[in-house]
Amino acid sequence: MEKLVSSWNNVQTVPEKHVVGAYATEVKKLAATILELICEGLGLEFGYFGGKLSEIPSMLVNHYPPCPDPSLTFGVSEHCDPNLITILQQESDVLGLQVLRNGEWIGVEPISKAFVVNMGYLHVNHKCSNNKLRSVEHRAVTNSEKARTSFAMFFIPNGDSIVEPAKALADSRNPAIFKSFQYKEFITHFINRTGGIDVALEPFKLQA
Repeated sequence: MEKLVSSWNNVQTVPEKHVVGAYATEVKKLAATILELICEGLGLEFGYFGGKLSEIPSMLVNHYPPCPDPSLTFGVSEHCDPNLITILQQESDVLGLQVLRNGEWIGVEPISKAFVVNMGYLHVNHKCSNNKLRSVEHRAVTNSEKARTSFAMFFIPNGDSIVEPAKALADSRNPAIFKSFQYKEFITHFINRTGGIDVALEPFKLQA
């Protein structure tokens, strides 16, 4: 926990700092467990997504005030998370998260004492799984009557980590779709891209 809170030098209220640190520690354990289950499901060795691929935890707290006309603004515009995995806790009684399915935005009903797990756009989905798993495009919308707060924990690769399709998932019948590269190469391109989300991976494809 000390590693997770060591950089919070501007946080003066010790009890809150301790609570958030303890929460982050437990969510990190949950993410590690989920990643191991993904390894098992894909037939990868234990710990494949550990180490540098999930080295940097980052917490983001979003607060969305009510908007009388939600059509006038988005809480967060449509996107996929460019990391390994995201663990999200929503308000238990305010609808705001939406996912894109078959061209239609669908609301994700909040469930009390439950987390939403988003597979990261880059690693588990398109790259490390060689397209066997995919991320979901999502957004957050405002509510006309109630404020909404969400707590997201992102698990991000080290910038120098090598991203490549898992060798166990690429063979002559299922050739690698992407080339190897450092994560910092991708995230720079992702941030500076113009166009749709898939544009971020175009430079790293081996085949059309």
